Amino acid sequence: MAIENFNEQFKGIFDGHGQVPTKGLRNNQRFALGAILLYQLALLYRFQHDQPLRVGLKAFLKAA
Repeated sequence: MAIENFNEQFKGIFDGHGQVPTKGLRNNQRFALGAILLYQLALLYRFQHDQPLRVGLKAFLKAA
């Protein structure tokens, strides 16, 4: 997967096209790190349960 595809998918899942809901550099860094951690955990869960990794990932995360 190309980095551009990952960036676009990641921004789409976590609404990264607009402003983040936090203020300040530290809080923005924590928000981004938390989003990456959540994304990685969701991919790990879906991999371990033989589910498609990218199909329906946004709905999967919103349901959690």
